[in-house]
Amino acid sequence: MVKAIFTAPEQGTVVQPIYQYSDEQQAHIKALREYADTLLLDPSDPYHNWELRWLNKPDTMPRYMRAAKWKLPDAKRRIEGTIKWRREFQPELIKPDDVKIEAGTGKIILNGFDKDGRPIIYMRPGRENTETSPRQLRHLVWWLERAKDLMPPGQESLVIIVDYKSTTLRTNPSISVASKVLTILQQHYVETLGISPFLDPVTRDKMRFNPDLLELIPKSQLDSEFGGDFDFEFDHETYWKEIVDFCGIAEDGTRLEGYFDGPKNIHGELPSQHSDTASPTSTSSTTASVTSASEIVSPEMVPAAPELTESL
Repeated sequence: MVKAIFTAPEQGTVVQPIYQYSDEQQAHIKALREYADTLLLDPSDPYHNWELRWLNKPDTMPRYMRAAKWKLPDAKRRIEGTIKWRREFQPELIKPDDVKIEAGTGKIILNGFDKDGRPIIYMRPGRENTETSPRQLRHLVWWLERAKDLMPPGQESLVIIVDYKSTTLRTNPSISVASKVLTILQQHYVETLGISPFLDPVTRDKMRFNPDLLELIPKSQLDSEFGGDFDFEFDHETYWKEIVDFCGIAEDGTRLEGYFDGPKNIHGELPSQHSDTASPTSTSSTTASVTSASEIVSPEMVPAAPELTESL
């Protein structure tokens, strides 16, 4: 068994899908960014640079336009809502020590990549180890942000595998928690799905029940619990330190000085075009933009088997 994590897709992985935008779509993307700039916090606000950093990411505007089906008024409404949420939640500033206790049992594990270069998040509700609290939501968001750290250039989606085999009535998320999770995924990590029956017809078609995971994930990077060759031994302290160190997360939740502000390439190297966190307003030169759907399903839908979903 091994304790090390995968920090890059399998060698030779081609990141996909890659979206191409028409002139009209590019114009909508530009218009949305111009609108978002009018909503920015004053530069004197401590969160201003982090807000600008998020807006500067090359995938932000295209994702919101696609989520709105290229209807600019709807995209404006959506992005305004997310900006307000991010100001309150401040996902970039979640301190590792504030959510570390939630990771003690490995109920959420980020490890491995699928055949398209998407990071994989394993969710095991049966390993729930804490009482319902806002910290549980911050823990989830912390992992979503770490998954984005591991995405290779051009990739902006991830895979979620939800395993309900060991879920009980005690460990099953409450309706309140599930509702809040849905709000975060559907509204603030756009193009997401929710728990049935709250799925819209388009995203419902993307659900995959009990798929052959080896058709989607290289055997070398799939956890052995799901038929892969990766025999991962979860050790909380070792795993947590490796994730925090690799992503360069400081004690206050920001990035360590001189660390990268964006994903590594598929070989685990730091792309030279990314600047460090001393300049959180800088942009990445990666222009490809990818977004899929995130699908969270109830135990009743998949009572004893893993569920693979795509997110962000």
